Amino acid sequence: MPSSLSLQTAYCDCLIGTFKITADQSALLSCDVVSAWPEFQLPARADHLTISEPSDNSPLLQAACAQLNDYFAGTRRQFDLPLRWQGTAFRQRVWRTLCDIPYGEVRSYGEIAAAVGQPKAARAVGQANHHNPFLIIVPCHRVIGQSGRLVGYGAGLALKAWLLAHEQGGGKTNITCIF
Repeated sequence: MPSSLSLQTAYCDCLIGTFKITADQSALLSCDVVSAWPEFQLPARADHLTISEPSDNSPLLQAACAQLNDYFAGTRRQFDLPLRWQGTAFRQRVWRTLCDIPYGEVRSYGEIAAAVGQPKAARAVGQANHHNPFLIIVPCHRVIGQSGRLVGYGAGLALKAWLLAHEQGGGKTNITCIF
């Protein structure tokens, strides 16, 4: 990456809370929820405590925010945003494979491991999901345990359950990856 990289940050208010989105001039670098409904009980994470001044919203950040809001409104099933993949080759393969899980469907950690050519690496898939820098956009919430149970989600299992219910048309409220 160029040494004069200019980063931009936007805070996007969505149905369930506020997302912090970071980008450079050409791609998103991260998207994470920084505050949400109290019932989601977000785990405390040091990166959520970072204070920074929001920069002028670039067209890319505006598009990311609009697409997140469309997702929560139920009018977007996949995202069309450039992402800057930062992680090991294995993690990047996992994240790209997650983007192939259709809206409203789930896959097990083992199925994702097999899909990336490492059938015994279900736990490593879980770690890749935990380090997914693009919450919602790269849908790690669509990955569940082999038994069908909800396990592991960096933003908390309550939010994971809500996202899956939302995608299946039964969100717990009365409010209504292409690269």
